Amino acid sequence: MELLVASAVGILTAAGIYLILRKRTFPVILGLSLVSYAVNVFLFATGRLMVNAPPILNKYEEVAYTDPLPQALVLTAIVISFGMTAVVVMIALGAFLSSRDDRIDMTSNTQTGEDA
Repeated sequence: MELLVASAVGILTAAGIYLILRKRTFPVILGLSLVSYAVNVFLFATGRLMVNAPPILNKYEEVAYTDPLPQALVLTAIVISFGMTAVVVMIALGAFLSSRDDRIDMTSNTQTGEDA
């Protein structure tokens, strides 16, 4: 089980970084989402992977439990990543509407002699 989760985190991270390095805005947004999913799975896995174990301590008997803190962190991270994705989509949409192109160019217009 741990190997499967570790592989999933690695694959999501690798695919996200690959997409972040593209020259268009839409793959960059998808890459950021994949990296945030990888972080969420990693945070969730830090709470010990247990099946059918409650996230509550029982003071009267010794039972296995899962840590509820990573679950709360993942829930918070999901909300934050959704908000950040919405912000990045709006910034990319504004850049597309102003320039009619969604390429991410790091070159400036001063190198070609054109004025902005």
